[in-house]
Amino acid sequence: MSTILVTGGTGNLGVLVVGMLREQGHEVRALSRSSAEFPVDLRDGSGLDAALAGAQVVVHCASSPRGGDDVAARHLIDAARRAGTVTNLVYISIVGVDVVPLGYYRTKLRVERMLEDSGLGVTILRTTQFHDLVARVTGAAARLPLPVVPLPKGVRVQPVAVEEVADRLAELAVPEAAGRVPDVGGPEARPLEEWAGVWLAATGSRRRVLGVPLAGRAYAACRRGGILAAPGRAVGRITFDDYVERRGRVRGTGRA
Repeated sequence: MSTILVTGGTGNLGVLVVGMLREQGHEVRALSRSSAEFPVDLRDGSGLDAALAGAQVVVHCASSPRGGDDVAARHLIDAARRAGTVTNLVYISIVGVDVVPLGYYRTKLRVERMLEDSGLGVTILRTTQFHDLVARVTGAAARLPLPVVPLPKGVRVQPVAVEEVADRLAELAVPEAAGRVPDVGGPEARPLEEWAGVWLAATGSRRRVLGVPLAGRAYAACRRGGILAAPGRAVGRITFDDYVERRGRVRGTGRA
């Protein structure tokens, strides 16, 4: 069995990856700043050398929409080179990073290219948005003091279950790198307004969703389907309705 390091190992995705890999019998090091055994801060690279000692595989799940992913990736790449034992660095990215001009997406694309140019063995997986992102976006819009819930008009979203993505990452966390692998998308693509209506109904809200047209290249790219996986890559099986049912009916609008 391999020694596998998981960045963001206590996050929404990382904790599932860690659990799956440990069930398979691997030695897994779940990295975080608060870890007692392997305290690591990707912002400055502290603790990485000790954490990577002897590791064969790295699954890089840590990410922040507030920025700094490229800095963290540079620290991780440099430390993996120094370790000399890492044969596969697995990175979770997002469908559309190469066509949707959002700052966060551009950074994710920059990290992909850094990895490809690193000289390390790498595996890059792009997925569509997680179900819980749809719930969070809807919840945030529902907290606005308006009689309707405003959301971008006509943007089709293809949410995928986080546990299915975790399962795919666990499959890829092997010593042999695979390069850029096929994207993973959820089983259904619908306008965000429709998904939001499903979530609001589950929360007991009767408020109407209002699709609002926006300006800008990022919105236009999303309207053109930039965040959707290719039809043949709708490999997820857990639907958004399944996700809502699992969460149970929660009372009060905006709770995600």
